[in-house]
Amino acid sequence: MSDTSECRICGGAVHEFFDFGRQPLADAFVDPDGGAEEFFHRLAVAQCESCTMVQLLEDVPRERMFRTDYPYHSSGSTVMQQHFRATARHFLDTELRDPDAFLVEFGSNDGIMLDTVHRAGRRHLGVEPCKGVAEAAAAKGIRVRNAFFEESTAAEIAAADGPAQVVYAANTFSHISYVDSVFRGVDALLAPNGVFVFEDPYMADIIEQTSFDQIYDEHFYFFTVRSVQAMAAHYGFELVDVEHLTVHGGEIRYTVARRGARTPSPAVGLFLEREKAARITERDTLARFAAAVDKVRDDLRAVLERCKAEGATVAAYGATAKSATLTNYCGIGPELVSYVADSTPAKQGRLSPGSHIPVRSPEEFAADYPDYAVLFAWNHAEEIMAKEEGFRRAGGRWIVYVPEVKVV
Repeated sequence: MSDTSECRICGGAVHEFFDFGRQPLADAFVDPDGGAEEFFHRLAVAQCESCTMVQLLEDVPRERMFRTDYPYHSSGSTVMQQHFRATARHFLDTELRDPDAFLVEFGSNDGIMLDTVHRAGRRHLGVEPCKGVAEAAAAKGIRVRNAFFEESTAAEIAAADGPAQVVYAANTFSHISYVDSVFRGVDALLAPNGVFVFEDPYMADIIEQTSFDQIYDEHFYFFTVRSVQAMAAHYGFELVDVEHLTVHGGEIRYTVARRGARTPSPAVGLFLEREKAARITERDTLARFAAAVDKVRDDLRAVLERCKAEGATVAAYGATAKSATLTNYCGIGPELVSYVADSTPAKQGRLSPGSHIPVRSPEEFAADYPDYAVLFAWNHAEEIMAKEEGFRRAGGRWIVYVPEVKVV
Protein backbone atom coordinates (compact mmCIF):
# COMPACT_ATOMS: atom_id res chain seq x y z
CA MET A 1 0.00 0.00 0.00
CA SER A 2 1.32 3.42 -0.88
CA ASP A 3 0.30 7.02 -0.35
CA THR A 4 1.39 9.90 -2.54
CA SER A 5 1.00 13.63 -2.91
CA GLU A 6 1.99 13.46 -6.59
CA CYS A 7 -0.24 12.63 -9.52
CA ARG A 8 0.18 9.03 -10.66
CA ILE A 9 -0.17 10.19 -14.27
CA CYS A 10 1.90 13.35 -14.74
CA GLY A 11 3.70 13.83 -11.42
CA GLY A 12 1.92 17.11 -10.70
CA ALA A 13 0.83 18.23 -7.26
CA VAL A 14 -2.50 16.91 -6.01
CA HIS A 15 -4.87 18.37 -3.45
CA GLU A 16 -7.19 16.28 -1.30
CA PHE A 17 -10.85 17.28 -1.31
CA PHE A 18 -12.52 14.45 0.61
CA ASP A 19 -11.53 11.81 3.16
CA PHE A 20 -13.93 8.94 3.84
CA GLY A 21 -11.72 7.62 6.66
CA ARG A 22 -10.96 3.95 7.18
CA GLN A 23 -12.84 1.73 4.77
CA PRO A 24 -12.91 -2.04 4.16
CA LEU A 25 -12.37 -3.73 0.82
CA ALA A 26 -15.67 -3.09 -0.93
CA ASP A 27 -16.14 -6.61 -2.28
CA ALA A 28 -14.69 -8.56 0.68
CA PHE A 29 -17.83 -10.00 2.25
CA VAL A 30 -17.32 -11.42 5.71
CA ASP A 31 -17.83 -14.99 6.92
CA PRO A 32 -20.14 -14.72 9.97
CA ASP A 33 -18.34 -17.70 11.53
CA GLY A 34 -15.06 -15.85 11.57
CA GLY A 35 -11.91 -16.21 9.52
CA ALA A 36 -9.37 -13.78 8.16
CA GLU A 37 -9.24 -10.39 9.81
CA GLU A 38 -10.81 -7.61 7.74
CA PHE A 39 -8.46 -5.34 5.85
CA PHE A 40 -9.04 -1.60 6.14
CA HIS A 41 -7.44 1.28 4.27
CA ARG A 42 -7.69 5.06 4.10
CA LEU A 43 -10.10 6.20 1.39
CA ALA A 44 -9.21 9.77 0.44
CA VAL A 45 -9.70 11.39 -2.95
CA ALA A 46 -7.69 14.18 -4.55
CA GLN A 47 -7.25 16.06 -7.81
CA CYS A 48 -4.13 16.84 -9.82
CA GLU A 49 -3.55 20.57 -10.25
CA SER A 50 -1.88 19.97 -13.61
CA CYS A 51 -3.73 17.30 -15.62
CA THR A 52 -6.92 17.54 -13.44
CA MET A 53 -7.12 13.76 -12.93
CA VAL A 54 -9.18 12.85 -9.85
CA GLN A 55 -7.62 9.93 -8.02
CA LEU A 56 -7.30 8.14 -4.72
CA LEU A 57 -4.36 9.06 -2.51
CA GLU A 58 -3.81 5.50 -1.36
CA ASP A 59 -4.02 2.33 -3.42
CA VAL A 60 -4.72 -1.17 -2.16
CA PRO A 61 -2.59 -4.09 -3.42
CA ARG A 62 -4.33 -5.55 -6.45
CA GLU A 63 -4.11 -9.11 -5.13
CA ARG A 64 -6.24 -8.10 -2.14
CA MET A 65 -9.00 -6.59 -4.27
CA PHE A 66 -9.16 -9.07 -7.16
CA ARG A 67 -9.10 -12.45 -5.51
CA THR A 68 -10.03 -15.96 -6.59
CA ASP A 69 -13.39 -15.61 -4.81
CA TYR A 70 -14.19 -12.17 -6.30
CA PRO A 71 -18.01 -12.18 -6.15
CA TYR A 72 -19.11 -9.80 -8.89
CA HIS A 73 -20.43 -11.32 -12.15
CA SER A 74 -21.23 -8.92 -14.99
CA SER A 75 -23.90 -11.26 -16.34
CA GLY A 76 -25.92 -10.99 -13.12
CA SER A 77 -27.87 -8.00 -14.45
CA THR A 78 -30.22 -8.18 -17.44
CA VAL A 79 -29.45 -4.55 -18.24
CA MET A 80 -25.71 -5.23 -18.32
CA GLN A 81 -26.21 -8.34 -20.45
CA GLN A 82 -28.00 -6.21 -23.02
CA HIS A 83 -25.36 -3.49 -22.79
CA PHE A 84 -22.43 -5.82 -23.42
CA ARG A 85 -24.16 -7.68 -26.25
CA ALA A 86 -24.80 -4.33 -27.94
CA THR A 87 -21.16 -3.35 -27.37
CA ALA A 88 -19.94 -6.57 -28.96
CA ARG A 89 -22.25 -6.14 -31.97
CA HIS A 90 -20.92 -2.58 -32.40
CA PHE A 91 -17.35 -3.88 -32.57
CA LEU A 92 -18.35 -6.65 -34.98
CA ASP A 93 -19.98 -4.08 -37.27
CA THR A 94 -17.02 -1.69 -37.19
CA GLU A 95 -13.55 -2.67 -36.03
CA LEU A 96 -13.93 -6.46 -36.34
CA ARG A 97 -15.36 -6.82 -39.85
CA ASP A 98 -12.26 -8.65 -41.06
CA PRO A 99 -12.76 -12.38 -40.31
CA ASP A 100 -9.23 -12.52 -38.87
CA ALA A 101 -9.66 -9.49 -36.61
CA PHE A 102 -8.54 -9.89 -33.00
CA LEU A 103 -10.04 -8.33 -29.86
CA VAL A 104 -8.53 -8.39 -26.36
CA GLU A 105 -10.61 -7.47 -23.32
CA PHE A 106 -8.92 -6.99 -19.98
CA GLY A 107 -11.02 -7.30 -16.88
CA SER A 108 -13.28 -9.59 -18.94
CA ASN A 109 -15.05 -10.98 -15.86
CA ASP A 110 -17.37 -13.88 -16.74
CA GLY A 111 -17.12 -13.19 -20.46
CA ILE A 112 -20.50 -11.58 -21.06
CA MET A 113 -19.17 -9.27 -23.81
CA LEU A 114 -16.74 -11.77 -25.31
CA ASP A 115 -19.45 -14.41 -25.60
CA THR A 116 -21.03 -12.55 -28.53
CA VAL A 117 -17.62 -12.06 -30.19
CA HIS A 118 -16.88 -15.76 -29.68
CA ARG A 119 -20.20 -16.82 -31.21
CA ALA A 120 -19.47 -14.63 -34.23
CA GLY A 121 -16.27 -16.58 -34.81
CA ARG A 122 -13.86 -13.71 -34.24
CA ARG A 123 -10.49 -14.18 -32.60
CA HIS A 124 -10.59 -12.97 -29.01
CA LEU A 125 -8.91 -13.21 -25.64
CA GLY A 126 -10.08 -12.22 -22.20
CA VAL A 127 -7.50 -11.23 -19.58
CA GLU A 128 -9.02 -11.68 -16.14
CA PRO A 129 -7.09 -11.78 -12.82
CA CYS A 130 -9.91 -13.28 -10.73
CA LYS A 131 -9.72 -17.04 -11.14
CA GLY A 132 -13.35 -17.79 -10.31
CA VAL A 133 -14.90 -15.51 -12.93
CA ALA A 134 -12.19 -16.41 -15.46
CA GLU A 135 -13.19 -20.06 -15.08
CA ALA A 136 -16.85 -19.12 -15.58
CA ALA A 137 -15.90 -17.50 -18.91
CA ALA A 138 -13.77 -20.46 -19.97
CA ALA A 139 -16.68 -22.81 -19.30
CA LYS A 140 -18.58 -20.97 -22.09
CA GLY A 141 -15.80 -21.72 -24.57
CA ILE A 142 -14.28 -18.25 -24.34
CA ARG A 143 -10.51 -17.91 -24.59
CA VAL A 144 -9.35 -16.41 -21.33
CA ARG A 145 -6.03 -15.86 -19.63
CA ASN A 146 -6.00 -15.70 -15.82
CA ALA A 147 -3.65 -12.74 -15.33
CA PHE A 148 -3.42 -9.02 -14.74
CA PHE A 149 -3.11 -6.91 -17.88
CA GLU A 150 0.17 -5.04 -17.95
CA GLU A 151 3.13 -4.53 -20.28
CA SER A 152 4.59 -8.01 -19.93
CA THR A 153 1.22 -9.74 -20.37
CA ALA A 154 0.41 -7.68 -23.47
CA ALA A 155 3.81 -8.39 -25.04
CA GLU A 156 3.28 -12.13 -24.58
CA ILE A 157 -0.18 -11.92 -26.16
CA ALA A 158 1.15 -9.95 -29.13
CA ALA A 159 3.91 -12.51 -29.68
CA ALA A 160 1.43 -15.39 -29.62
CA ASP A 161 -1.59 -13.90 -31.40
CA GLY A 162 -0.39 -10.86 -33.30
CA PRO A 163 -1.75 -7.33 -33.09
CA ALA A 164 -5.25 -6.55 -31.82
CA GLN A 165 -7.65 -4.33 -33.69
CA VAL A 166 -9.43 -3.59 -30.41
CA VAL A 167 -8.26 -3.53 -26.81
CA TYR A 168 -11.32 -3.09 -24.61
CA ALA A 169 -12.03 -2.65 -20.91
CA ALA A 170 -15.28 -1.99 -19.08
CA ASN A 171 -15.27 -0.78 -15.48
CA THR A 172 -11.67 -1.93 -15.24
CA PHE A 173 -9.19 0.66 -16.48
CA SER A 174 -10.13 3.16 -13.77
CA HIS A 175 -9.36 0.43 -11.22
CA ILE A 176 -5.67 0.30 -12.20
CA SER A 177 -3.22 2.71 -10.57
CA TYR A 178 -0.27 1.64 -12.78
CA VAL A 179 -1.65 3.06 -16.04
CA ASP A 180 1.88 3.56 -17.37
CA SER A 181 2.32 -0.21 -17.68
CA VAL A 182 -1.15 -0.57 -19.23
CA PHE A 183 -0.42 2.02 -21.90
CA ARG A 184 2.92 0.37 -22.69
CA GLY A 185 1.00 -2.89 -22.98
CA VAL A 186 -1.55 -1.31 -25.31
CA ASP A 187 1.33 0.10 -27.37
CA ALA A 188 2.87 -3.37 -27.67
CA LEU A 189 -0.41 -5.06 -28.59
CA LEU A 190 -2.47 -2.61 -30.62
CA ALA A 191 -2.49 -2.71 -34.43
CA PRO A 192 -1.28 0.53 -36.12
CA ASN A 193 -4.85 1.71 -36.77
CA GLY A 194 -6.40 -0.12 -33.81
CA VAL A 195 -8.34 1.40 -30.93
CA PHE A 196 -8.18 1.18 -27.17
CA VAL A 197 -11.74 1.53 -25.89
CA PHE A 198 -12.66 1.79 -22.21
CA GLU A 199 -15.76 2.80 -20.28
CA ASP A 200 -15.75 3.92 -16.67
CA PRO A 201 -17.73 6.10 -14.23
CA TYR A 202 -17.83 9.76 -15.25
CA MET A 203 -16.75 12.28 -12.64
CA ALA A 204 -19.28 14.81 -13.93
CA ASP A 205 -22.12 12.40 -13.20
CA ILE A 206 -20.72 11.59 -9.76
CA ILE A 207 -20.67 15.29 -8.90
CA GLU A 208 -24.08 16.06 -10.41
CA GLN A 209 -25.78 13.12 -8.67
CA THR A 210 -23.73 13.22 -5.44
CA SER A 211 -23.14 9.53 -6.08
CA PHE A 212 -20.20 9.44 -3.69
CA ASP A 213 -20.57 5.70 -3.20
CA GLN A 214 -18.87 5.34 -6.59
CA ILE A 215 -15.71 6.14 -4.64
CA TYR A 216 -14.25 2.95 -3.16
CA ASP A 217 -11.04 0.96 -3.24
CA GLU A 218 -11.50 -0.56 -6.70
CA HIS A 219 -12.10 2.82 -8.39
CA PHE A 220 -8.69 4.45 -8.33
CA TYR A 221 -9.25 7.10 -11.03
CA PHE A 222 -12.34 9.16 -11.76
CA PHE A 223 -12.17 10.23 -15.37
CA THR A 224 -13.30 13.33 -17.20
CA VAL A 225 -12.84 13.92 -20.92
CA ARG A 226 -10.22 16.56 -20.15
CA SER A 227 -8.18 14.33 -17.84
CA VAL A 228 -8.37 11.33 -20.21
CA GLN A 229 -7.25 13.51 -23.11
CA ALA A 230 -4.26 14.64 -21.04
CA MET A 231 -3.52 11.07 -19.91
CA ALA A 232 -3.63 9.69 -23.45
CA ALA A 233 -1.32 12.44 -24.71
CA HIS A 234 1.11 11.83 -21.85
CA TYR A 235 1.57 8.26 -23.04
CA GLY A 236 1.76 9.04 -26.75
CA PHE A 237 -1.86 8.36 -27.67
CA GLU A 238 -4.80 10.53 -28.69
CA LEU A 239 -8.39 10.65 -27.49
CA VAL A 240 -10.47 10.34 -30.69
CA ASP A 241 -14.04 9.74 -29.50
CA VAL A 242 -16.28 9.87 -26.43
CA GLU A 243 -19.80 8.62 -25.80
CA HIS A 244 -21.94 9.05 -22.71
CA LEU A 245 -23.52 5.85 -21.35
CA THR A 246 -26.35 5.54 -18.84
CA VAL A 247 -25.17 2.28 -17.24
CA HIS A 248 -23.77 2.20 -13.70
CA GLY A 249 -25.10 5.65 -12.91
CA GLY A 250 -23.36 7.39 -15.81
CA GLU A 251 -20.19 6.49 -17.66
CA ILE A 252 -18.16 7.66 -20.63
CA ARG A 253 -16.87 5.30 -23.29
CA TYR A 254 -13.50 6.65 -24.42
CA THR A 255 -11.83 5.67 -27.69
CA VAL A 256 -8.08 6.17 -27.85
CA ALA A 257 -5.82 5.60 -30.86
CA ARG A 258 -2.19 6.08 -31.77
CA ARG A 259 -1.39 9.75 -32.24
CA GLY A 260 -2.37 10.86 -35.74
CA ALA A 261 -3.92 7.52 -36.70
CA ARG A 262 -7.52 8.78 -36.64
CA THR A 263 -9.33 12.10 -36.84
CA PRO A 264 -10.90 13.01 -33.49
CA SER A 265 -14.69 13.08 -33.39
CA PRO A 266 -16.45 16.43 -32.82
CA ALA A 267 -17.83 14.81 -29.64
CA VAL A 268 -14.43 15.25 -27.96
CA GLY A 269 -14.46 19.02 -28.34
CA LEU A 270 -18.13 19.21 -27.42
CA PHE A 271 -17.58 17.38 -24.13
CA LEU A 272 -14.51 19.49 -23.35
CA GLU A 273 -16.56 22.65 -23.76
CA ARG A 274 -19.35 21.25 -21.56
CA GLU A 275 -16.90 20.35 -18.82
CA LYS A 276 -15.30 23.78 -18.95
CA ALA A 277 -18.66 25.52 -18.74
CA ALA A 278 -19.76 23.32 -15.82
CA ARG A 279 -16.41 23.83 -13.99
CA ILE A 280 -16.44 20.10 -13.25
CA THR A 281 -13.13 19.86 -11.43
CA GLU A 282 -12.72 23.41 -10.15
CA ARG A 283 -11.99 23.62 -6.43
CA ASP A 284 -15.25 25.35 -5.58
CA THR A 285 -17.20 22.63 -7.41
CA LEU A 286 -15.39 19.91 -5.49
CA ALA A 287 -16.02 21.78 -2.22
CA ARG A 288 -19.76 21.89 -2.97
CA PHE A 289 -19.65 18.18 -3.75
CA ALA A 290 -18.04 17.48 -0.37
CA ALA A 291 -20.76 19.46 1.41
CA ALA A 292 -23.46 17.59 -0.55
CA VAL A 293 -21.95 14.25 0.49
CA ASP A 294 -22.26 15.13 4.16
CA LYS A 295 -25.84 16.30 3.67
CA VAL A 296 -26.80 12.93 2.14
CA ARG A 297 -25.09 11.18 5.07
CA ASP A 298 -26.97 13.24 7.65
CA ASP A 299 -30.32 13.03 5.85
CA LEU A 300 -30.12 9.28 5.32
CA ARG A 301 -29.23 8.61 8.93
CA ALA A 302 -32.11 10.84 10.04
CA VAL A 303 -34.60 8.87 7.93
CA LEU A 304 -33.31 5.52 9.17
CA GLU A 305 -33.29 6.63 12.80
CA ARG A 306 -36.86 7.88 12.44
CA CYS A 307 -37.92 4.52 11.00
CA LYS A 308 -36.28 2.76 13.94
CA ALA A 309 -37.98 5.07 16.46
CA GLU A 310 -41.34 4.34 14.84
CA GLY A 311 -40.76 0.58 15.03
CA ALA A 312 -40.69 0.13 11.23
CA THR A 313 -38.70 -2.68 9.64
CA VAL A 314 -35.94 -1.63 7.24
CA ALA A 315 -33.86 -3.76 4.86
CA ALA A 316 -31.70 -2.86 1.86
CA TYR A 317 -31.52 -4.14 -1.69
CA GLY A 318 -28.30 -4.86 -3.57
CA ALA A 319 -25.11 -5.80 -1.72
CA THR A 320 -23.07 -3.67 -4.09
CA ALA A 321 -19.42 -2.76 -3.79
CA LYS A 322 -20.40 0.91 -3.70
CA SER A 323 -22.66 0.37 -0.67
CA ALA A 324 -19.57 -0.34 1.43
CA THR A 325 -18.60 3.33 1.20
CA LEU A 326 -22.17 4.40 1.97
CA THR A 327 -22.67 2.22 5.04
CA ASN A 328 -19.24 2.70 6.54
CA TYR A 329 -19.03 6.45 5.99
CA CYS A 330 -22.60 7.02 7.16
CA GLY A 331 -22.30 4.66 10.14
CA ILE A 332 -25.12 2.37 9.00
CA GLY A 333 -25.11 -1.13 10.45
CA PRO A 334 -27.61 -3.88 11.27
CA GLU A 335 -29.10 -1.74 14.04
CA LEU A 336 -30.56 0.51 11.32
CA VAL A 337 -30.76 -1.87 8.33
CA SER A 338 -31.54 -5.43 9.34
CA TYR A 339 -30.28 -7.12 6.18
CA VAL A 340 -29.53 -6.55 2.51
CA ALA A 341 -31.10 -8.69 -0.22
CA ASP A 342 -28.85 -9.72 -3.12
CA SER A 343 -29.16 -12.28 -5.91
CA THR A 344 -25.45 -13.24 -5.92
CA PRO A 345 -25.11 -16.67 -4.26
CA ALA A 346 -21.49 -15.98 -3.23
CA LYS A 347 -22.65 -13.03 -1.09
CA GLN A 348 -25.65 -14.68 0.55
CA GLY A 349 -25.12 -15.86 4.10
CA ARG A 350 -22.21 -13.49 4.55
CA LEU A 351 -21.90 -10.02 6.10
CA SER A 352 -21.34 -6.74 4.28
CA PRO A 353 -17.77 -5.38 4.52
CA GLY A 354 -17.11 -3.29 7.61
CA SER A 355 -20.74 -2.63 8.50
CA HIS A 356 -21.57 -6.36 8.93
CA ILE A 357 -25.13 -6.22 7.64
CA PRO A 358 -26.32 -9.80 6.86
CA VAL A 359 -26.81 -10.62 3.17
CA ARG A 360 -29.89 -12.66 2.28
CA SER A 361 -31.54 -13.81 -0.92
CA PRO A 362 -34.31 -11.91 -2.78
CA GLU A 363 -36.57 -14.87 -1.97
CA GLU A 364 -36.22 -14.12 1.74
CA PHE A 365 -36.99 -10.47 1.00
CA ALA A 366 -40.21 -11.48 -0.79
CA ALA A 367 -41.23 -13.99 1.88
CA ASP A 368 -41.63 -11.28 4.52
CA TYR A 369 -41.42 -7.79 3.08
CA PRO A 370 -39.97 -5.04 5.30
CA ASP A 371 -41.73 -1.70 5.64
CA TYR A 372 -38.87 0.10 3.89
CA ALA A 373 -35.96 -0.92 1.66
CA VAL A 374 -32.87 1.22 1.04
CA LEU A 375 -31.93 0.89 -2.62
CA PHE A 376 -28.19 0.27 -2.43
CA ALA A 377 -28.15 -0.82 -6.10
CA TRP A 378 -29.59 2.52 -7.23
CA ASN A 379 -27.95 2.22 -10.65
CA HIS A 380 -30.28 -0.74 -11.34
CA ALA A 381 -33.37 0.97 -9.90
CA GLU A 382 -35.70 0.40 -12.86
CA GLU A 383 -34.78 -3.28 -13.17
CA ILE A 384 -35.08 -3.95 -9.43
CA MET A 385 -38.31 -2.04 -8.87
CA ALA A 386 -39.94 -3.89 -11.77
CA LYS A 387 -38.73 -7.21 -10.39
CA GLU A 388 -39.92 -6.39 -6.86
CA GLU A 389 -43.31 -4.86 -7.75
CA GLY A 390 -44.82 -7.11 -5.07
CA PHE A 391 -42.96 -5.11 -2.43
CA ARG A 392 -44.71 -1.91 -3.49
CA ARG A 393 -48.09 -3.64 -3.77
CA ALA A 394 -47.65 -4.90 -0.21
CA GLY A 395 -47.20 -1.30 0.99
CA GLY A 396 -43.41 -1.25 1.02
CA ARG A 397 -41.55 1.96 0.25
CA TRP A 398 -38.12 2.51 -1.22
CA ILE A 399 -35.54 4.79 0.37
CA VAL A 400 -33.24 6.31 -2.25
CA TYR A 401 -30.25 8.60 -1.70
CA VAL A 402 -29.05 9.49 -5.21
CA PRO A 403 -29.07 12.38 -5.93
CA GLU A 404 -30.78 13.14 -2.61
CA VAL A 405 -32.51 11.24 0.15
CA LYS A 406 -36.17 10.51 -0.60
CA VAL A 407 -38.80 7.96 0.36
CA VAL A 408 -40.69 6.80 -2.74
